[in-house]
Amino acid sequence: MGKYLLLWEIDPTKIPVDLKERGSDFSALVKAIKKDIKAGTLRDWGLFVGEHNGYSVVEGTEVEVIKAARRYTPFVCFEAHPIASLNHTGEMIKALTR
Repeated sequence: MGKYLLLWEIDPTKIPVDLKERGSDFSALVKAIKKDIKAGTLRDWGLFVGEHNGYSVVEGTEVEVIKAARRYTPFVCFEAHPIASLNHTGEMIKALTR
């Protein structure tokens, strides 16, 4: 199982002009995010202040991460970065010093 940093951005063409509709849509998005956190796949989530983008830290297999991200399509686009742990970095350093 891997850990991934997902940088996400809401598609601005999908954001309603009407404030009440926008609030309803964002509420549904937050509800889905809380569900993913409760399920344990989504470990951390944040919105960059004043922007329509942010980050998520997700744990799982590649297939689990793909499935989790695709649940938000077409409203959110993702850029994924695998994360190496401190232990993985230590293994790499050991390999360099042998």
